[in-house]
Formats: sequence, structure tokens, C-alpha cells
Amino acid sequence: MDSQWKDKIWGCTENNFEELSLDIFRFQYDNNIIYRQFVDALGVSPGSVSNLSQIPFLPIRFFKSHSIKTTAFEPITIFESSGTTGMIPSRHEVKDVALYKESFTKAFELFYGDPADWCIIGLLPSYLERNNSSLIVMVDELIRLSEHSSSGFYLNEVDKLHLLLKELEFKKQKTLLIGVTFALLDFAEQYPMHLHYTTIMETGGMKGRRKDLIREEVQEILKNAFQVDTIHSEYGMTELLSQAYSKGQGRFECPPWMKVMVRDEEDPLTVRVFGKGAMNVIDLANIYSCSFIATDDAGQVFNDKSFEVAGRIDNSDIRGCSLLAL
Repeated sequence: MDSQWKDKIWGCTENNFEELSLDIFRFQYDNNIIYRQFVDALGVSPGSVSNLSQIPFLPIRFFKSHSIKTTAFEPITIFESSGTTGMIPSRHEVKDVALYKESFTKAFELFYGDPADWCIIGLLPSYLERNNSSLIVMVDELIRLSEHSSSGFYLNEVDKLHLLLKELEFKKQKTLLIGVTFALLDFAEQYPMHLHYTTIMETGGMKGRRKDLIREEVQEILKNAFQVDTIHSEYGMTELLSQAYSKGQGRFECPPWMKVMVRDEEDPLTVRVFGKGAMNVIDLANIYSCSFIATDDAGQVFNDKSFEVAGRIDNSDIRGCSLLAL
């Protein structure tokens, strides 16, 4: 990322978020062919856009059919969404993986502190079988940064994982177990145990392996099995470079360079800062793709800027990272 953008994005605060968003909107309008065509098709003049609610949000399904790039570049990698057989995956062409790593590392440090303080374990079997998962890139880098000898991925080695967690608990080692939902439920069913020093984080994703459960049901099962008070969650997607986190009760918070808003499902151009509706995400780190995404998730944004995810809106594809219908 150009240093002028990097300094502004990582230094973003609530006070200058709107101003920076408008600057990036104009930059992407000028340098992203598909986004400019979309904005023009809406009849929106960039010069008339003066606040967040007036910025056009690109429908996320465009990532299935178009190359969404700001400036001309050959992607260093392409992230693809997971999904059930027959679905067309979203493709996020990434100019600089280092930018993605900087975004999720800064966000992790903001919410959880230095990765070196943790043993980080990834229980992500369905994602490990793919070579183009942004989630795997994130967890792999956090594992590296943790520098703990027991940090790593687990595919189907649940017996080994059970013994490792018992050992880490005995040593009072602060541990993060981040897993896809169906794998965490399978593990909880086979190896219920008391976890006192372990934080469990679910990333969503039932993948058709189990009957649909609402998030509250999933978290109750996991809390009871592991005798913990809260289950943490991560909210991210292939098309973005930033994540939001929930430390319990399903309330997510964004890092300073990310914001969730809601749009009216009947009138998608009506966008509000608070309330219920379909979710729009501003991700300023997504500078070389599109920072303004109209997702297929429904939810609620609260007055404190935290948000809840209420499921998928009608007629949208169900993907691996968001198969929990609330």
C-alpha cells in the first residue's frame, strides 16, 4: 500500500473515518472500472457524495462475476469463498498479501493483545483442504507470530488435540482455539472438558455437516461442553481484508478502519448508521479492491456501533463462513 494511504488507514479514528472514507470512495471511483460503472449506473455523481450514507455500496455478488480491482495490477494471490457444490465462488484478487496480514494482525492485537502471549490452535478441517482460503492465511500467520511450540493446525486429529488442550490447561497457558463451527461441535461432542485458560472462537460454517442451528444454540452447546462463560466469534469474508470480533453474546466490534451500516431491504440505496436491515460493510483496508460492500447478511447495528448478524437475506447463496441462520 502506498505510504500515504497506509498512514491514514491505520491512523484512522472515529473523528476522521468519514473524511477518509470519502477520499477512498473518490480514489476507487477514479481507479476501479467496475465500481465506477456501478456508481454511474445508479446516476450518482461523486461530487454530490458528502457523507457515508450517500456512498454507493457494491453488491457482494459482483465478486462472483467480475474482477474487482482498484488500479491495474496482477494479483499476487486470489482468495476464493467456500460454499456448497455447484455454487459460484467469490474471487478476491489481492494486490498485496502483506496488507491483509497487517490488517488482521493489527485487529487481533487491538482485541486480544500480542499473538506471542498465546498458543494458537486452528481447527479448520474444511478450509485446510483448500489452497485459496483467506481464513487459513490469517490463522497461519497468527500461529507463526505466536511462536509457541504447540501452536498449529489440526485436521482430523481430535485425540491429539484433546491431549494437547489438557496439557496446556495444566500449564495454565493462555490458548486460542479457533475453529469452524461444525468441527468445534464435533470436538465438543467427543471430548467435553473444562477449559479455564482456553478461549474458543467460532468462525461460522456448518457446511451441511449438521442440522442448522442458530448461533445461540451453537454457543450454548459449546459453553456447556467446555464449561466456559462465553464463546468468541470472528466475522470476516473473502471479499474483505478486515475482521470484526465478538467476545460473547454475539455482539461484534470493528477495528477503527472498518464499519458496519444497514440498508433497507426494500430500498437498498437507503443506508442508515444504526438499526436493523441488510448489512453494508466499509473496510478501508480494502483499498485496492472495493471498500464499500453490500453484503448478503442481515443484522442490527446498535448505538454503540457494535452489531449482530441475524442470518442471510432471502435468495442469497449460503457460503461456508456464514451458514448459521439466526
